[in-house]
Amino acid sequence: MPTFQRHVFVCTNERAADHPRGSCKLKGGPEVRDKLKAALTARGISKIVRANTAGCLDQCEHGITIVVYPEQVWYGNVTIADIDEIIDSHLVGGKVVERLLLPDQPHLGDQRTFPSLDVK
Repeated sequence: MPTFQRHVFVCTNERAADHPRGSCKLKGGPEVRDKLKAALTARGISKIVRANTAGCLDQCEHGITIVVYPEQVWYGNVTIADIDEIIDSHLVGGKVVERLLLPDQPHLGDQRTFPSLDVK
């Protein structure tokens, strides 16, 4: 069984187009997930960082939402243009992308850096 250093879930939940909270699918969630998967593969780290589709993460009003484990860091309003920064800064470098953080993440406290990837 593969051992992942980080696991990223990308919301692709679909709601009706007129739903007041919005829908990550209609905002481009599948495209963000596909870009993330392709970028991880291109960097040769898809065996240690896993990107997955997620059902509802209950944050669709914050745009496309992704969550990174094991740190439990939640990002919102993520676009395709943000993927390289998330990979380079957080997934590889261990540094949170502050501008994309969803509010109210008390479990992080003051911690904004985590171990870098152990790339072999």
